[in-house]
Amino acid sequence: MNHAEPLQMTDDERAIRELVDAWMVSSKAGDLPAVLDLMTDDVVFMTPGGTPFGKAAFAAVSEGMKSVSLEGRSEIQELKVFGDWAYLRNYVEMTVTPSDVGAPARRSGYTLTILRKEADGRWRLARDANLMATEKS
Repeated sequence: MNHAEPLQMTDDERAIRELVDAWMVSSKAGDLPAVLDLMTDDVVFMTPGGTPFGKAAFAAVSEGMKSVSLEGRSEIQELKVFGDWAYLRNYVEMTVTPSDVGAPARRSGYTLTILRKEADGRWRLARDANLMATEKS
């Protein structure tokens, strides 16, 4: 992961950066239970042209991607914490490679994410607007 870190970082900012890193590592490893644990139960994902969806739909789509490998990196552009809520603006690059036949698909772009610190003290992704688009070859 490549994200510029501020000189003075709070424990909450550090925990959120660790969440982003854990998301990328767990996604690459195909560890769906770990990824699901990084989001709230009422999470909402928004993508261009799509209907917002939650945790169950995310899990279903992820289950259907078990035959691909995933490589990616993220670069946090902005991170602000407001008590038990935070937002981050992130630039993400991702390559999805089918394990059978087919060319790798590269996607990149920005995300705007709202996070919530839950009763157990852990930060989790609560809302995510993903503006990543497929790169043209």
